[in-house]
Amino acid sequence: MESTKPSTSYKRLFITAAVVFILDQITKTWIFNHPELPLDSYFYPDSIEVIKDFFYIVHIGNEGAAWGMFSGYGGVLAAIAVLALFAIYKLRHSLELHRKPMQFAFGMLIGGVLGNMIDRLIHGHVIDFLDFHFPFSIPYIMPDGRYPAFNIADCGIVVGVFFYITLSFFSSGATHNEDTAS
Repeated sequence: MESTKPSTSYKRLFITAAVVFILDQITKTWIFNHPELPLDSYFYPDSIEVIKDFFYIVHIGNEGAAWGMFSGYGGVLAAIAVLALFAIYKLRHSLELHRKPMQFAFGMLIGGVLGNMIDRLIHGHVIDFLDFHFPFSIPYIMPDGRYPAFNIADCGIVVGVFFYITLSFFSSGATHNEDTAS
């Protein structure tokens, strides 16, 4: 007989968060220790060209949040990250973290938040290194076709939030039993 009681195991959340965090820290450590990529290579021609005129590996120290917003407020941003993690913990039932898909979404988000928070505490900035140049521009966002550099943690945050929003559109009532069944 299957139990209809919601699972309180957050195994998927912890595994997903750990994978995102570890991949993020491994890649940032490589970038940090790569001698031919000086910090802020955005202003220098020193970068690793992966796909000509499109994708580069760089080393940018982002002291702000997305697009460099709130630059110089790293301590405040780290505190906000801690508050966000605490809120996720306290609201875990409301956020339906007993559901396996929600655990994946929040695991991505938590792994990303931890990865960037650790950077702020250790380096005083977030290490961004994925640099894309597009053959078109978007006013105010990409006026020169260059998307702001980002990292694996940023990907985890964006994918986690997108996945959470997508899952939120579906009722948890009908899928609740399916999600918690082993």
